[in-house]
Amino acid sequence: MGKPTGFMEYTREDNNTIPALERIKNYKEFHTPIQPEERRLQGARCMNCGVPMCQSAIRLAGMVTGCPLHNLIPEWNDEISTGNDHMALYRLLKTNNFPEFTGRVCPALCEKACICSQYESPVTVHDNELYIIESAFAHGDMQPHIPPVRSGKTVAVVGSGPAGLAVADMLNHRGHNVVVYERDDRVGGLLMYGIPNMKLDKAVIDRRVSLMQAEGVTFLTGQDVGGAVSAKELMDQYDAVALCCGSKQPRDLKVPGRETEGVYFAVDFLKSTTKSLLDHNLQDGTFISAKDKHVVVVGGGDTGNDCVGTCIRHGCRSMIQLEMMPCPPTERAENNPWPQWPKVLKTDYGQEESIAVFGADPRKYCTTVKEMISKDGKLCAVKTVQLTWEKENGRMKMQEVPGSEETIPCELLLIAAGFVGTESYITDAFGVTCTQRQTVQTSSADDYHTDVDGVFVAGDMHRGQSLVVWAIAEGRACARQIDEYLMGYTNMSAN
Repeated sequence: MGKPTGFMEYTREDNNTIPALERIKNYKEFHTPIQPEERRLQGARCMNCGVPMCQSAIRLAGMVTGCPLHNLIPEWNDEISTGNDHMALYRLLKTNNFPEFTGRVCPALCEKACICSQYESPVTVHDNELYIIESAFAHGDMQPHIPPVRSGKTVAVVGSGPAGLAVADMLNHRGHNVVVYERDDRVGGLLMYGIPNMKLDKAVIDRRVSLMQAEGVTFLTGQDVGGAVSAKELMDQYDAVALCCGSKQPRDLKVPGRETEGVYFAVDFLKSTTKSLLDHNLQDGTFISAKDKHVVVVGGGDTGNDCVGTCIRHGCRSMIQLEMMPCPPTERAENNPWPQWPKVLKTDYGQEESIAVFGADPRKYCTTVKEMISKDGKLCAVKTVQLTWEKENGRMKMQEVPGSEETIPCELLLIAAGFVGTESYITDAFGVTCTQRQTVQTSSADDYHTDVDGVFVAGDMHRGQSLVVWAIAEGRACARQIDEYLMGYTNMSAN
């Protein structure tokens, strides 16, 4: 390690954040890096623990703690602290294909598992990772590495989200010929249209895709596999197929008035904004607008927060975010000790911006929508009801609180209640079996080969709705199994 006492001598310093009222004026990323000399000190805060939980990815109390990619965090923190950025990059890329993505959108499971997080001052692993990769791009270190020999084997990857990109990247470097099929007009899947530009600048995705193209990966957009593009033809044409189509079937709100104009799924809302922003800088009027509208967002997760931040930038008149679950505590409960994932209250960027604009936290806990009310066919209000949670037969059961109904003005309602599985027309086209959770069935969580020979699966389509870092981990592991299937052996590392 850079300095044995670094964690005691140097305080945590995060990347700079543009103030809320300033950053909502545009859709640009709002975190700026600290100076390299300051970054060295942040790397020196890592003490190279005897058991580095930050990179463990072990399951505790039903949740994973530490990095699912098993990133070599103490190693590259040490390289940062000593100024050896080239070696830091080498160690980082051994386990993570796309640190420029995780360095922006990952919730940093590593930091929550850092031993210093017991005192609310973990090592800045997330920012350190981003520093390594962005420095490499800036200094010309990220050059194409074209495989010197091709295997003659061909692989089709269906879907270009983080899992699909990881599969393609790994197999291409192994020497296989990889073609990625994407239904949308741009490559990136969830990264492109599911995450707002201020959280992940789309130029970052394009930069990576250009690098992969230079290395030999072929990308085809506007390809609806299972629809206009025959699944059978793909299986006949390629030696293996990897399904990485995500979990894109949104959970709906089945309440009276659901079909009223003004009610949208969050993913459709976010996609419309990003596409219009990229195509015409939001000047074409084709996106779902929140301008001057009373907005209600249903769902308290990352997607719900992204909707809040996007609506604030649109110029909404008011903002309310509904969450069915109780408000988490501000500190860890006794039954939620380190190194478990902390189940504590977090105020994300969208909520911060709403507080700055409207002077109050937009979140209402233990509340859901009971009815959507229209006037002349358009949404004008929603009726909400408060909830209580009680344990029954060992499981938590939700009940409405009598007399707690409230009618609030609402002209735009966004449903950000998660996803319930993959789209059935794709799985039907390939003839793969699905689980009750509408994920593609394999023999175990560590198996990526479906019950159709030569057809593999990875990412949310395999494990269910999850994080970008998990999608990359799944893509890497899936690629290893595909390589073994094609060659009869593999020397690829999954992590």
